[in-house]
Amino acid sequence: MEIQQSALTKAPPAVVVTEVVTQTVPVMRELVARTEAVETVAIKARVEAVLTKMEFKEGGYVTKDQVLYRLDDRTYAAELAVAEARLAQAQASLKLAQEQVSVRAAEAGVVSARAMLKKAEQDVSRLRPLAEKDAVPRQDLDTALAAEEVAQASVQAEEARLTNSIIQEKVGILLAAAEVQAAQGALDLAELNLEYCTIKSPLDGLIGRTEVSVGNLVGRGDTSTLATVSSKDPIYVTFAISEDEYLRFTTKKEREREAADDAVQLILADNSVFPHEGVVVTAGRAVNEKTGTLQIVAKFANPTGTLRPGQFGRARIKVAVMGNAMLIPQRAVMERQSAKVVFIVGSDNKVAQRTVQLGERFEGKFVVTKGLKVGDRVISEGQLKARPGGTVVPMDKPITSEPGH
Repeated sequence: MEIQQSALTKAPPAVVVTEVVTQTVPVMRELVARTEAVETVAIKARVEAVLTKMEFKEGGYVTKDQVLYRLDDRTYAAELAVAEARLAQAQASLKLAQEQVSVRAAEAGVVSARAMLKKAEQDVSRLRPLAEKDAVPRQDLDTALAAEEVAQASVQAEEARLTNSIIQEKVGILLAAAEVQAAQGALDLAELNLEYCTIKSPLDGLIGRTEVSVGNLVGRGDTSTLATVSSKDPIYVTFAISEDEYLRFTTKKEREREAADDAVQLILADNSVFPHEGVVVTAGRAVNEKTGTLQIVAKFANPTGTLRPGQFGRARIKVAVMGNAMLIPQRAVMERQSAKVVFIVGSDNKVAQRTVQLGERFEGKFVVTKGLKVGDRVISEGQLKARPGGTVVPMDKPITSEPGH
């Protein structure tokens, strides 16, 4: 009888209650993400030669223009010397063509022939009136006329020789200039081939293992990659977003015009949050027909090189904003018979059970979409001590840290 009396007079248990409040809540999504290098370059030999030296640490960082490999350059050095000699020879031939005197000699011949013609014309002019008066023999006039014709033919011949000399000189100069140009091109190619024997990094970044060992013949016939270099900072993070969420995301951006809407957080494989936020830089051209998702690319600063290409994680983005969302602590929610339930405390301090429907998570809280109203008091600590229909002593002391906060 004393035991029964003690049970009847047992004090109600103390529980912590939290009032349902409303708040503007961002709708966040966590999506499977993968890191990719902004730039990835396959290093290949551009000339055929034996690989003689490797000058980098595999798996380490390299800088732009740092020497990675050296090839046997003796063949290309010899070809360069030959090309230099041919250029010098072509330049000498051009100079000789430009200094030819055949045109000047032909010009002098024309001048001389014209002078002889003028002399013959003067003789004819002098003898013609005298012959008409029989002051001189007719034969002298005939001789002068013949000499004039010879002089005219000589002028024509010398002018033709001058024209031919001018053409030959121009052609000779053009041919010599073409030889110089060809020799210069061969020299440039020889210099380039010799330069290709020293293989340098095209960018700052992380280099992988070498794929070809020293002593192997590489280049032209062998198209294999020697090594691969990937840029380090910044780095891309790619993830797929559903068509519906993409539309919500873009509509929100247009409505709010907030630069922060592009902010992306990256949760790494160990559940730590990468210290730098990323920004969305581009979206895929089209929605994937099979998955109904769109590829999104975000760019992250990666100054310490923590992120490497190929890592997996979760991208956390804000796709929308919910106004006047009802919030309750995550700890207040229990699962019974596949339903989400909470205990609420009425004004008479009696406990009642409510089935609720939950939405987004936000800072250790759940958004309640159905089952509660603003002002309801839910038990956030001490549910195991409470029973539906029983009485409790509600307290509002601070709640301990929520899981997943």
